[in-house]
Amino acid sequence: MIRFIAALLAPLLLAGCAAEPVTAQPTLDGRSPIVIAHRGASGERPEHTIAAYKLAIEQGADFIEPDLVLTKDGVLVARHENEISETTDVADRPEFAALKATKTIDGRAVTGWFTEDFTLAELKTLRARERLPKLRATTYDGQFDVPTFEEILTLLAEVNRARDTPVGVYPETKHPSYFTAIGLPHEAPLLALLDRFGYRGRQAPVFIQSFEVRNLMDLRAKSDLPLVQLMDAEGGPPDMPGTSYAAMAQAEGLKRIATYADGIGPNKAMVIPRGALGSLGQPTTLVRDAHAAGLKVHPWTFRRENYFLPLGQRGGVNPAGHGKLAAEIAAYLATGIDGLFSDNVREAVAAAKVAQR
Repeated sequence: MIRFIAALLAPLLLAGCAAEPVTAQPTLDGRSPIVIAHRGASGERPEHTIAAYKLAIEQGADFIEPDLVLTKDGVLVARHENEISETTDVADRPEFAALKATKTIDGRAVTGWFTEDFTLAELKTLRARERLPKLRATTYDGQFDVPTFEEILTLLAEVNRARDTPVGVYPETKHPSYFTAIGLPHEAPLLALLDRFGYRGRQAPVFIQSFEVRNLMDLRAKSDLPLVQLMDAEGGPPDMPGTSYAAMAQAEGLKRIATYADGIGPNKAMVIPRGALGSLGQPTTLVRDAHAAGLKVHPWTFRRENYFLPLGQRGGVNPAGHGKLAAEIAAYLATGIDGLFSDNVREAVAAAKVAQR
């Protein structure tokens, strides 16, 4: 049956690869695009672990990306969300059963276990696990703990001592208005740690990113470190009801973003949307418009599994199988993007090098 389906899809796969020649556009500053290790080398190790960050650095990442949430005692730690049942073994730990709760996060009811209900000491007893077990191996489940932001910066300090070009850090403040509302704001501990580790000024190897707006504005008022406004293909900033990312992505919206940020991190579908049957469509004007406003563009997220790839770049019908990630990345690099987020650093670095030839 699988071979039969594959045979039916083969003509579509071939058609999806066909495209008119495209003239590659330059990046904003003419430099090579950067590869940002999305939660570390999260395609090969459980995300947001020191092991994932180390592997990403070994594979050539220019920046590593920790999503930051806070513990009950105000420590910044790296997790995709403050609800941690998907990425740790907390649901299997009877000693924490009473901490299960339902909370409203960005207007949505979420049930599970939340970092803000754990002290750092308690959180450190948990072990990380693969967030996408249906698509990726679970070989490393249970081997790694939840790292603090300080531990991540310490890792980078050690690595960068022997490097001419430092590996940078690209932290995201997760749900900042929610954390502020419960008395655990990101800004002070984030800026204090970055300053302690020497991240100062416009040229520091750091970008601070957020899907919210006021958080970035607050950071701009307190710091001159580079900032990036994240944007999704749908919806809008949780702290600005009535404002859509689609409107922010228009030329006038981008000019407003440029008053407080240095770049945008759009869902990749905002740069090249999917066309008929899930193939890559034609690029939008987002990169050109952002560059005109003086903003860098770092789209997310590039992954090698067929489940995430456009039709023409898939390597079969198995969702967990690996497709032609390099071909997808090449199409985006041709638009002039200044960098990209990827779970698969080795492949992304190789694709970026090919595009630079």
